[in-house]
Amino acid sequence: MEIYYEKSQSAMDKLSIPVKYGVAIAAGLIAYFLILSLFGAHVNPIYSLFNGVIMAYGMFEAIKHYRLHKGNKFKFQKGFMAGLLTGFNATIIFTIFFGLYATEFNPGFLDDLITVWIKDYNTNIGIVLFVVAVMGFATSLVLTLAYMQLFKKSWNTKEAKKHTISGDSEK
Repeated sequence: MEIYYEKSQSAMDKLSIPVKYGVAIAAGLIAYFLILSLFGAHVNPIYSLFNGVIMAYGMFEAIKHYRLHKGNKFKFQKGFMAGLLTGFNATIIFTIFFGLYATEFNPGFLDDLITVWIKDYNTNIGIVLFVVAVMGFATSLVLTLAYMQLFKKSWNTKEAKKHTISGDSEK
């Protein structure tokens, strides 16, 4: 019984960081979107650049927390999956919210967001949600690859190790 508990606890630990941080990132993205909507700025795509900042901070913290949690047992592949799952969870949650917002809470939102495209290219909610999801997945992949370069164990010289986050520097 105890061995089974340890295995299920370990499986839960693997998912807890990506789920916790994914939900936190999604909450940040949703809050930012709703704040923009209060001022009518949510229809201006330039403000979506700050979404990348929210994703970047949350994913950095998730991978950092995962590395601290694992300590010396931290593996590149596992850290990569933790970062990727964190970003994917946030993307899925935000895409669902965005779909609900655009169809249920503010049905005229798409008309304001893509005024030219909706008439000229017959764009609908499915295409917009697809683009939102692809942008989130791509951002997650790129950020995870970038951050894992900071957190992986370095094979560099002692001098170069001083400039990494991995903590491998010997003094």
